[in-house]
Amino acid sequence: VTNGGKTTLAEKLMKMLPNCDIISQDDFFKPESEVETDERGFKLYDVLDALYMDEMVKSIRNWMKSPASSGVVTEEPQNTCDNLKNTDDVYILIVEGFLLYNYEPLNELWNRRYFLTLPYEECKRRRSTRVYQPADTPGYFDGHVWPMYLKYKNELEENGSNVVYLDGTKSQDELLSCVYSDITQELKKLRE
Repeated sequence: VTNGGKTTLAEKLMKMLPNCDIISQDDFFKPESEVETDERGFKLYDVLDALYMDEMVKSIRNWMKSPASSGVVTEEPQNTCDNLKNTDDVYILIVEGFLLYNYEPLNELWNRRYFLTLPYEECKRRRSTRVYQPADTPGYFDGHVWPMYLKYKNELEENGSNVVYLDGTKSQDELLSCVYSDITQELKKLRE
């Protein structure tokens, strides 16, 4: 969901996890001139066609081929628990974005999948506090952003499995604790 805390959570996790890097879907938006406009004049940014998804997949696969040379900082992360010590040979890539699980070529790559949710009113309130380039036009949230969120969320619920849904109204610390705990359990399994 837009403004659900995806980037904040990813950045906090990166500071806590060893050998961790982030790829953000926001870095793969097409230029405004290449984004379609609907009959109401809304730029259709909340659809897969607004993104260079093949380039994103390529970037992820390149990282997977050679994570050690990807620029990942290997210094000791902050607040690392004892369970994560001695994980020099494990590299973690966090991919964050809003349309990740609806793009089939990505679905074979995930070890863990998290989906942040927000109720309509909270999402609209948070969205209204952000400044976008180009700026949201009047009615854009209700006319495009929210309907696309519901569409893709419904697709995910119908087709997706192994997705952990997270309540985006919880505090950043609660969300961080939940995901961090889950990842440390996954890393323990990998080491065994």
